Order: sequence, then structure tokens, then C-alpha cells
Amino acid sequence: MLVDVLVLGGGAAGLFCAATAGARGRSVLVLEHNARVGQKIAISGGGRCNFTNIHAAPENYLCAQPDFPKSALARYTPADFVALVEKHGVRYHEKKLGQLFCDGSSREIIALLTHECADVGAQVFTDCKVQAVEAVNHDNTARFLVRTNRGVFHARSLVVATGGLSFPKLGASDLAYRLARQFGLRVTRLRAGLVPLTFAGDTLALCQELSGVALPCVVRAAGEKSGPAFRENLLFTHRGISGPAVLQISSYLPDHVAGSALICDLLPDASPDAEPWLRAARGRDAQLANFLAERLPARFAVAFAGAAAARPLRRFSDAELAALARRLRAWTLRPSGTEGYPKAEVTLGGVDTRELSSKTLEARTVPGLHFIGECVDVTGQLGGYNFQWAWASAHAAGEAV
Repeated sequence: MLVDVLVLGGGAAGLFCAATAGARGRSVLVLEHNARVGQKIAISGGGRCNFTNIHAAPENYLCAQPDFPKSALARYTPADFVALVEKHGVRYHEKKLGQLFCDGSSREIIALLTHECADVGAQVFTDCKVQAVEAVNHDNTARFLVRTNRGVFHARSLVVATGGLSFPKLGASDLAYRLARQFGLRVTRLRAGLVPLTFAGDTLALCQELSGVALPCVVRAAGEKSGPAFRENLLFTHRGISGPAVLQISSYLPDHVAGSALICDLLPDASPDAEPWLRAARGRDAQLANFLAERLPARFAVAFAGAAAARPLRRFSDAELAALARRLRAWTLRPSGTEGYPKAEVTLGGVDTRELSSKTLEARTVPGLHFIGECVDVTGQLGGYNFQWAWASAHAAGEAV
């Protein structure tokens, strides 16, 4: 079978690229190794799919070449995908911070993508596992040959949209990285991103004691080059901490997470100096834990206060209150690791962007070979940014193949 465009991967990026290329009159075939397309879409956003973020901009992405995502993101914007969502009658809402979710189910986005493919004649084969990919030259009619359990396919252009390593239970694989290396392209260091953090020792015991407790805070990585700070909820678990703030900051920690630290401001709504607030409370004769519980969850207030929980504030010296104020504004945690790819939202790193055209996502040294979506070294923050990269990179490649 010969097609103009062969897309490996029936996820968000693969399906949208197929629809984009098909709309230009290209013959397109998508090969998906799972029994159904859009497996990761289906579970995203708690089953409601956070399909974009209206504030998506290059600064919301991690990439070894920060300018690389600019071209694709500028040429296919959140407003463009929202228009497509509205065309299909999918009802949606903004949850917070520009995050757009389906009112109903994530499957509405999968249906949108499959309908778009069907409308332009793009075919989709499921249960189709890639066994080998070869570069060929058949009288200029095909550049690539792909062997699968469902036969051999030839294509003029090959688009790799097989995603990253996160959520292996959904069939995640390293195919994109293997193909990149096969064709002589570099792959940057890979690790789990947007992932819960784990702890050991006394901190683990504290997390287990507080499992299920959530509190708003501002979290940043320690160090001079700490990157952005995130104001969201932190959630304690039986193995460590999670929640939006933690998932966000996990992508900005050093590769060796065990040697890193994060700083938590537990009073994000307080003025910069918490010490006057503590001193003013001395006259109330309140116990420390009870006083902190006015701003913090009660269970956390008791654990944070520790041995001083029942001590009245009037018995704290100025120096002790100053130290407490500093700790409240800069509570330091040192993780021992992460929950890894099984719990990671995304894979950090990927096909080196120096190997690709920012306009077409085509490999500079292999004409007709494109890499899009999560397998590229472009990783968005939490909140719809990674879906927007999927749409934007898919559109860029779909317009070029």
C-alpha cells in the first residue's frame, strides 16, 4: 500500500496531523498499535480533557532551544483549536488559569479528531504494530517502507507521533526515540515530567501522616536558576507529595531529583513579612498549632508546629518568631525521587530540536521524516499546554507533508 503520508501513532498529534494533511488532498494512513485511538486523550483531565490553554505561549514550554516552539505555536493558536471544538458542538468551560475542559467527556475530542480524519479520507488502522522502518527510493514514489503485523506500507512522508514514555499501561513505547537514532538524529536526556515526588525517612513519615491533606502554596525550585514559581495546591500522599504545584515544579528540578530541593511558601496570601502577623497574635494567648490552623489545614498545622504545637505564642521570643516566619515562607523539602513514568503526565526531553525544522518539524538530514508531539524535546507546563503543542506541531507538519 502506497500513501502520501504515513502517520505512526493515533493520539492527539497523530490524528490531527492526519486530518490536516488530508485536508490538503494528501492520501493519509494512521497506524495505531492499540486497539483504540486516543488512549491518553481518554484519561486526560480526569476524563474531561484539558484540550488547550488560552494563555499558551513559548514561555510555558521547556525546550533546550527555547525559541523552537515559537513558529508552530504562532501559526496554530488556542483560538484556532477552540474554533474547531465549537464547529463540532463540543461544550466546554474554563476551569481556572486559562485551562479549557470539555463539559462532558474526553471522548468528544477523540470523536472530533476521528470525524475530521474521516471527512478528508484519512484512514486509521488500529492493532497495527510497527516492526521495522526503512528508508527506500522507489522511483521517487516512496521514501519510506514500514513493516507491520498488518502488512507492508510505503509512504512519501513519514510522521512519527508515537508519544513519550509516560503511562506505560496505555501502551507507551520508545519507538519514536529508536527511530530517531536509527536515522542518525540525537535524542536528549529523557525523564518523567509533571510527576509526583517521593520522600524517605522523617519526611515520608510526615507525608503518610498527612496523606489526603491539600493546601495552597507557592512552590519553586531551590537555587539561583530556580525557574518559575507556581501557585497551586500541594497534596500529601502515602509516598510523598503531588497536586498541581508539585507536578509543575517537578519539571524544573534537576535531572537527579534526589539531590534537589523545593521551597514552599505556605502563606501565599500574606504580605512578604510574616513576622509582624505572628507578633501581633501574642496578645491572644493562642497556642501555635491553633493559631496556624486559621491559615493552614488543621492537621498540617499540628504536624508543622511539631513539639511546639501546644506552646502559647506569648512564650515565643522575637528570634523564635522570626525563625518561624522564615520557615512558613520558605519551607524546604528534599525529595528522594519521583513516581516515574507510570504516574508522569509527560516525558521531558525527546528528539533534539536542533535536528528538526521549527516550521515543518521535518528532520534536517532526512527529507520526508517528521517528528511531532510529545516525542519532541518540547514539554509544556500542566494545564492544557501539552495538548496545544500537539495541535500546533501536528498542524505544522500536516501543512508541510
